[in-house]
Amino acid sequence: MTDDRGGETMQGVLFDMDGLLVDSEKIWFQVEAEVMERLGAGWTPADQENLVGGSMASSVAYMIRVSGSGVAPERVETWMLEGMVARLSGGVEMMPGAAALLAEVRREGLAAALVTSSARPIAEACLRSIGTHHFDHVVTGDDVARPKPDPEPYLTAARLLGADPARCVALEDSPNGVTAATAAGCRVVAVPSVLPIPEAPGRLVAGSLLEVDVAVLRALSATRP
Repeated sequence: MTDDRGGETMQGVLFDMDGLLVDSEKIWFQVEAEVMERLGAGWTPADQENLVGGSMASSVAYMIRVSGSGVAPERVETWMLEGMVARLSGGVEMMPGAAALLAEVRREGLAAALVTSSARPIAEACLRSIGTHHFDHVVTGDDVARPKPDPEPYLTAARLLGADPARCVALEDSPNGVTAATAAGCRVVAVPSVLPIPEAPGRLVAGSLLEVDVAVLRALSATRP
């Protein structure tokens, strides 16, 4: 399928959430530090870097391992969820350019999905600020067996949209997310937050979403590595 300019049609736009649409990485750090204190250990920015873009299960496993605690993973996960939802319930700050890009994607009638490693209660808390109307589907860490960096979350989102992953553009802020989207066959816009992300074929690295609009997404979608 081609558009009226002779390029290949973009079939879907797939958005990560934490660090890409919402400024939540600093909230994650606060909650992680508090949970680690309950586990009798400290927490540093270097520790957080090990968790960026990962699943709740992997984060909890890391925290238990680093702390040497014998607390059950289910209890640690509950502490994390309660801490995040409590903070996010008061609203969350969107990243620069995020609101405008979401609105433009919707105005253009493009299919869109949210693809996050966060648990559904955390995603739902953020969506109360972002607005659910921006997305046709939401895929959370609770909806897949293999979270990012596995491609399953992005393959699932593309399937729900009825789209070819190779005709979708994914927007990410973490290496784990970029790896997942690339493995799914998507073109990728990377807006690094905590960790750097290098340039690569089929990938655009931007300083912020202020540099990204639908024209940029369409142009990237029409490229082949």
